Amino acid sequence: MRLLLGLLFLLLITGPGATEQQQTMVIGYIGQERKPALPLGPLDETVTDDGLQGARLGIADDESTGRFLGQKFRLEERILKPTETPDDAVRQFADAGIAFVVADLDASQLLQASAAPGAEQMTLLNSRAPDDVLRQQDCRGNVLHTIPSRAMLADGLAQYLAWKRWQRWFLLVGPHSQDQAMAAAFRRAAARFGAEITIDQPWTFRPANGRADTGHVTLQTEIPAVTQVSDYDVLVVADEADEFGAYLEGRTALPRIVAGTQGLVATGWSAVSEEWGATQLQDRFHRQAGRWMLPSDYAAWLAVRSIGEAATRLHSLDPAAIGRYIRGDAFLLAGFKGQGLSFRPWDGQMRQPILIAGPRLLISSSPQPGFLHQCTPLDTLGIDLEESTCKF
Repeated sequence: MRLLLGLLFLLLITGPGATEQQQTMVIGYIGQERKPALPLGPLDETVTDDGLQGARLGIADDESTGRFLGQKFRLEERILKPTETPDDAVRQFADAGIAFVVADLDASQLLQASAAPGAEQMTLLNSRAPDDVLRQQDCRGNVLHTIPSRAMLADGLAQYLAWKRWQRWFLLVGPHSQDQAMAAAFRRAAARFGAEITIDQPWTFRPANGRADTGHVTLQTEIPAVTQVSDYDVLVVADEADEFGAYLEGRTALPRIVAGTQGLVATGWSAVSEEWGATQLQDRFHRQAGRWMLPSDYAAWLAVRSIGEAATRLHSLDPAAIGRYIRGDAFLLAGFKGQGLSFRPWDGQMRQPILIAGPRLLISSSPQPGFLHQCTPLDTLGIDLEESTCKF
């Protein structure tokens, strides 16, 4: 009888008559129009809505969990043109009383958004920029990070390579600033986990298009010459721009594995992840977006779900209470990675495992067994408290 009465009560509070009592949390989203990368191969998809689709799925999940508490969630979207700054969007969100904003922005735009009028009243959740400087000297008290930093990605890969005892690295570095930043993170990780970079070399060869009629012939001839170096265990490539790294596998002078930004990839999320219940997240995302979830989608999903999870735990949509809770020790978010995720108090970075993924299957997940920490093994990835120069 009590069970029947309970079910009747649940139907009453979630039925049409309860709509008037429901509260609504509006979460802002600021993205940028980006020129899609040219596909390297015929299986590559052209994606123009990465990040945004992840935030939309997060709202759907927040709605699902909040329904029984009379909580509703809505995403307010702003997409910046290439010449636009985020100031107007931040001001509009502030005027509307929006306290949480998913910032799907590059580093310079993120810093501008965090300093815009009205941003001091907000929490911006960085779902795009991996720059370590945003967690160090350029950290901001009103910014949290759900995208892994480059230091976290490099440490995750370095731990796996150390576990495999592949300790002699050939580091091949692209010409762009983001490639240089990723290379710096790899050098730091190598020193941290006992690897030796035996060759540290810039990439200067401009390969022909591998999809052209004779492109593969040129690549097959030139890449062995570029990689004709002394012996090493693994070729670690820093090519965030994805201009040459994918061409290396199977073409190097020595038969060695390729890892880093291509090949064996360290990433916050991968379409091949299906452990720890990830398959149901992947399936729900694919039904919504018609494609597989990318790391930027996952980071935006984490940002929106962090707010929804806090609202559920607190039974409240009070922004001040939610802001305190997600920064506190009690907050844990289930992120389909086998461990609860939380935010580091010293720099606002979300602690999370780093996936080591191949093209078709998940290879491993860091932190690796045996890498210990006085607080949590997740803090063996990225900038630890003792290393932090962040001053909020």
